[in-house]
Amino acid sequence: MVLERVKQMSAHLTGQLPPPHPFDPLSSAEIKAAVAIVREEHPDVFFNAVTLLDPPKKEMMAWLAAPDSTPRPLRIADVVAIGRGSKVFDGHVDLKEGKIISWALTEGVQPLITMEDLQVVEAVVRKDPKVIEQCGILGIPAEDMHKVYCDPWTIGYDERFGSGVRLQQALMYYRPHPDDSQYTYPLDFCPIFNADKQEIIHIDIPKVRRQLNTAPPINYHAKAVEAELGVRTDLKPIEITQPEGVSFSMDGRTIKWQNWSAHIGFNYREGLVLSDVTFNDRGNVRNTFYRMSLTEMVVPYGNPEHPHQRKHAFDLGEYGGGYMTNSLSLGCDCKGAIHYMDAEFVNRAGEAQTIKNAICIHEEDAGILYKHTDFRDESCTVTRARKLIMSHVFTAANYEYCVYWMFMQDGTIQLDIKLTGILNTYAMNPGESAAPWGTEVYPGVNAHNHQHLFCLRLDPNIDGPNNTIVEVDAVAAEAPVGSPENFYGNAFYAKKTPLTTPATAARDYNGQTSRTWEMCNPNKINPYSKKPASYKLVSREVPPLLPKEGSLVWKRAGFARHAVHVTPYADDQIYPAGRHVPQTSGEPSAGIPDWIQQNPDANLENTDVVLWHTFGLTHFPAPEDYPLMPAEPMTVLLRPRNFFTQNPCMDVPASYSSTPTQMAAGKGGIKGVVDNISRLAFGSDKVKGGSNDAAASCCSAKK
Repeated sequence: MVLERVKQMSAHLTGQLPPPHPFDPLSSAEIKAAVAIVREEHPDVFFNAVTLLDPPKKEMMAWLAAPDSTPRPLRIADVVAIGRGSKVFDGHVDLKEGKIISWALTEGVQPLITMEDLQVVEAVVRKDPKVIEQCGILGIPAEDMHKVYCDPWTIGYDERFGSGVRLQQALMYYRPHPDDSQYTYPLDFCPIFNADKQEIIHIDIPKVRRQLNTAPPINYHAKAVEAELGVRTDLKPIEITQPEGVSFSMDGRTIKWQNWSAHIGFNYREGLVLSDVTFNDRGNVRNTFYRMSLTEMVVPYGNPEHPHQRKHAFDLGEYGGGYMTNSLSLGCDCKGAIHYMDAEFVNRAGEAQTIKNAICIHEEDAGILYKHTDFRDESCTVTRARKLIMSHVFTAANYEYCVYWMFMQDGTIQLDIKLTGILNTYAMNPGESAAPWGTEVYPGVNAHNHQHLFCLRLDPNIDGPNNTIVEVDAVAAEAPVGSPENFYGNAFYAKKTPLTTPATAARDYNGQTSRTWEMCNPNKINPYSKKPASYKLVSREVPPLLPKEGSLVWKRAGFARHAVHVTPYADDQIYPAGRHVPQTSGEPSAGIPDWIQQNPDANLENTDVVLWHTFGLTHFPAPEDYPLMPAEPMTVLLRPRNFFTQNPCMDVPASYSSTPTQMAAGKGGIKGVVDNISRLAFGSDKVKGGSNDAAASCCSAKK
């Protein structure tokens, strides 16, 4: 009976449409089918998440190698549901068979807070008598409670309440006018919200009360900015066009571009996921990464005053990067010829919801790819690069995180993250100093010191799954000056240290040695360098976790204790702070510390491993960050090393090229074609003369 109803809901299950790729996120029809199956046996639960359970890697690798002759991995829905009394259930649903294959009550945990959960709190706060009383103490009359706002956060962990009841803390603000930014008017108290009963159960009130800010509003909406500052009038339009269309192609959710191929996934927690990433090396399709994602982050704040110690948001594990994703707009979030992809999730009631334009895919010019000019004869070769960008943007209350995965023509993969949005703010009294734990960014507005630490999960597949992670340090030769080995003292080399066990593979960044980490295949040796085929992790924005060892944040965010961890691959080890993050105490530390402790001496050499990399920034706020923060970027690079036998992008058409013999024959010279290659900023569009064979080659390359 249930199976028949499921088949009616999903065209995929009846064979009316081609079956989805095993990595494809669940469709709306599949989400509805999973919900219907659960409802049959558990009619009273609410839904926190219904997402694809990644197929077992062994099965998936076999299918990818021979999709026509290997059984297709099953479509399994991973379900998190909530019952009355904050009970949490974890289950798996077989969509083909139409049945629940596992279902369990998970004690002592709380799942992430959804957008629906967050939106309930503000209405409750405005009606609560004790909140109204506190607002009155600060000078806000009861009739102005519609001007009171809150940013609901997970409570992190508070030993007074534990993990058995689903809680949120409400960071309080006031808006004098609907168009004002409430972050200029923070309130000094913090209500605690019981999500199960939907009521305020406690209010944290500071020992030193801080009055409502009386400074004039400082707003960021265009209308307010124009009235206050005026707007610049000297910006000319920049148009980005591709008159012949884009250079990438899509087959379902598999993208192909410039020798690259990858499956683009998306889920409620990680957001964008890249899988089965390969590079066509002159006809030889080579594996690089099995799966790549930004899988966790933590934002610890540095003010020790209670209750600010609770402010350390795990924005992915506690809220979900996918759930918070924006619908992107052409000309605003993305420019050029854009391909969009939607995202589909479940809501509390079990209905499928769609975020339109959740992923933006486009190409951009990337500057010079390579260039050389021979000073002897001025022969020159120069080639411009382009990059493919796959991006999404999510809003975590006050902050925006812009995530850009990029493929480069030279085989590099780049991850850029831009931070923007609004600082989290707190009240301060006139004459009070925000130092040393924060900065007064506007009169009466205290922005606390904080960090943004992201955890990147890399499942390398460098020419196959058996890989070794090697730490690489640039060091001076050990031999002293005057020795036979280093007589002049100038010798230095790359010191390579294999990471052999999980216990010894917890590593920190070292800027003095330009430390990098290579993901190597020791079974695939480059015929020229005699070194193993590798991809190198280059990351230089790697601050240490500043909360001290033994602190609440240190215990809960075990993944952030080191820049790199390496663990043996396991299908169920995706989330480095644990499956359920809200209200964890960190005792014991979930995720990576637990996995390492289970088998600290496991072999990590020439086997299937996962590299976890924590990177980010430490933010000491400044007035320049307010009222909206200019986007602050950070970059991680994955670069091929000894993977190719030569520069892999030499076949990209040159933007200009002339040879010494052309120059000797008077048929070349970039000086004569410079003004024909591009439009001049000032003066005539065309310059007489300069036409030659090399220039013609350049023009054809531009097309």
